[in-house]
Amino acid sequence: MLSYQHGFHAGNRADVLKHAILHATLSEAASASPKCLYVETHSGRGRYNLEGPQSLKGGEAAEGVLALLKGSTPKPLAPWLDFVRPRCPGDYPGSPALAQALLPKEARIILFEKHPTEYKELVSAVGDDARTQVKHADGYSGALKLTPRADEKMICFVDPSYETSRDIDALALWTPRALKRWPKGMLILWLPLFRDGREAEFGEYLSTLDDCVVAGARWPADAEKETALEGTAIVTFRPTRSVREKSLAIANALQSWWAN
Repeated sequence: MLSYQHGFHAGNRADVLKHAILHATLSEAASASPKCLYVETHSGRGRYNLEGPQSLKGGEAAEGVLALLKGSTPKPLAPWLDFVRPRCPGDYPGSPALAQALLPKEARIILFEKHPTEYKELVSAVGDDARTQVKHADGYSGALKLTPRADEKMICFVDPSYETSRDIDALALWTPRALKRWPKGMLILWLPLFRDGREAEFGEYLSTLDDCVVAGARWPADAEKETALEGTAIVTFRPTRSVREKSLAIANALQSWWAN
């Protein structure tokens, strides 16, 4: 959707789970092999000022990363929070910034962003990084044109806005194509958890496509807030044993944190 800008939601509770798991996954990938092809279909602007007007409008970061930085750190989230702490609140790292910081110099990073304003901000945020290409194009079709080299580990991160039901429909059609396109690749999907449970059937469908781990957490519903979201999950296809364990540990820690 060309109306969506993630700056209004950066650092929120969904970002916490999403980025903590991605941090763990990319850290492992970097230590396992110097060469990988990392792709994002919906990159956003890469870096966010949590004291800027977009972030302050909704105040979502206050309940997300900023709350965690003020409190006692849940152990499974400590590596990501240690990474974030010196950068917050003025330079909160989105997924492109995580990839740039964590992946080795031999990696290739390809970032897709369709929104014109977000694309321009992303180009600026990426800076002079020879490993990274930023493409102003549809990430679903663009990603499927890519092929990892023989010695590269393929990782694709998919983070759509889910502003309409069409986002789920599009991802339902795209995911099996991507898994077939990259038979040895790791595919990481963000999945919002809605109050009305509209994602349940989709989540069940995803789990039938290939070996995957679903790491999710919910927060207590607030009757005073008009929001359809009450939780967040990451679905990782073809995870290593370590990524599976770390993802579930992060999700379980957040479930407990948000319940208190």
